Amino acid sequence: MNSQNTSIEAIPANSSIIKVRLQELNKLFDLMDPAPPYKQDLHPNVAEHIVESARELPAKALLALVLHVDQAAPLARSDHAVSDATRAYFAHRSTQVQRKLRLHLRRGVISLIIGLAFLATTLTTSQLLGVGGFATTLRHSLEIGGWVALWRPMEMFLYDWWPILGDKILYRRLARMPVQIKYSANNR
Repeated sequence: MNSQNTSIEAIPANSSIIKVRLQELNKLFDLMDPAPPYKQDLHPNVAEHIVESARELPAKALLALVLHVDQAAPLARSDHAVSDATRAYFAHRSTQVQRKLRLHLRRGVISLIIGLAFLATTLTTSQLLGVGGFATTLRHSLEIGGWVALWRPMEMFLYDWWPILGDKILYRRLARMPVQIKYSANNR
């Protein structure tokens, strides 16, 4: 700690700063989490605030987190441990989102195989139907149903994975950001 009641972790001058005010540093963490202090999750409200604040900043901006702490309550970890735990939390979230993306793409492949098999079946069945009023209507209905079966796999591969990838990139950025703790002047 330096004389200005600030942790010593440096923040680059060109960083976009995310600010969080806490009554005491313990409120940063989810106290219901039974994990050891260095692996404890951030409090859900704090984590959401940090993530949403980061989303509002430019995608290429360097991020930094400044924690303004009003009371210096006893804490079982050092300021560096708090910084490391904060970054570890977002690194873990990035890993979780990476798994979610892999699972999503795997489900997309399975859905595509099922959709293509269904399309092949409906097209083959529609070719076996005779010609006539009801047969033509049934043939067209089967063909449309077969093509509609590909809707969800195409949606998964064309659109649904982008937000997941965006979250992964955001969490990686948050996992690299410096964390600075500033205590009120009358503390420490």
